[in-house]
Amino acid sequence: MRDSFQHTPVMAREVLELLKPEAGMVFVDGTLGGGGHAAALLSRILPGGFLIGLDRDLAAIRAAGARLESFGRQNYRLIHENFRNIKSVLKDAGYGQADGMLLDVGVSSHQLDTGERGFSYNLDAPLDMRMDETQELTAKQWINQADQRELEQVLWDYGEERWGRRIARLIVEERAKRPIETTGELVSMIKRAVPKQAKRENQHPAKRTFQAIRILVNGELDALNQALRDGTDILAPGGRLAVISFQSLEDRQVKDAFKQMEQGCICPRDFPVCRCGRTPQGKAVTRKPVLPAAEEIRNNPRARSAKLRVFEKQSQRQELGKGEI
Repeated sequence: MRDSFQHTPVMAREVLELLKPEAGMVFVDGTLGGGGHAAALLSRILPGGFLIGLDRDLAAIRAAGARLESFGRQNYRLIHENFRNIKSVLKDAGYGQADGMLLDVGVSSHQLDTGERGFSYNLDAPLDMRMDETQELTAKQWINQADQRELEQVLWDYGEERWGRRIARLIVEERAKRPIETTGELVSMIKRAVPKQAKRENQHPAKRTFQAIRILVNGELDALNQALRDGTDILAPGGRLAVISFQSLEDRQVKDAFKQMEQGCICPRDFPVCRCGRTPQGKAVTRKPVLPAAEEIRNNPRARSAKLRVFEKQSQRQELGKGEI
């Protein structure tokens, strides 16, 4: 069945320990998936709390709705929306602030396992890769329209694919004969372009290219950057933002964003008074990313690459210099 949504929430125990949800709190789950994390949060914030859940994938909204129904529909609201728009979503829902927010970024297991969605290099399907199937741009459209230089740049910037030039050149040559239609055709081209010695690496030769195209098609890093800034803005003092990422580009972006939000005045040291007006927004709770336990990885191998980082919004007490996170 196309809408069957199998979902195992990653590091659910660690998320609850670090977000510290309590009865009566308002929480945002910016990436509902199958509703696993949302269910765990609702179990802690009820009675009296409220959860706002977002996802770009309508299949996720439907699956989460079915999973959460037992909590009572009056206790949550599920919205088909990109988490980059969290400020307007929270306002429209009638809340000025949230006590916590969770982002579980990247492609979901459901999207990978549903061949027709075109995310997997292991399943032959139409080139799609849209997290939100209502958006216009697909992987097929982009890969058949982008010039060679853009192809190379995206494969390097978003996939860190060192063979991107060879792959891009072969894509341009092949699409001149006929359009590239399927994931299988693209995988075949990548395997032809990548040198034999590189194929001995302990990962699929198409992994980096598929990652890069998926990130481009869905505007993932731009959306994450916006959500990190706005997600912190909408937090109540002392509220926490938790982010689970699954690849180095995302984790680096989260780490850098948290570092920037921690930073106060950036004026030169010889300035007698601050002129930039910049103050710290809070502090990272996790100096190093929290990793899944060995037992979780055994039960859910896809959790292996997960990294969890948490940021706490500065409270009034901390602003007065009377406390520290």
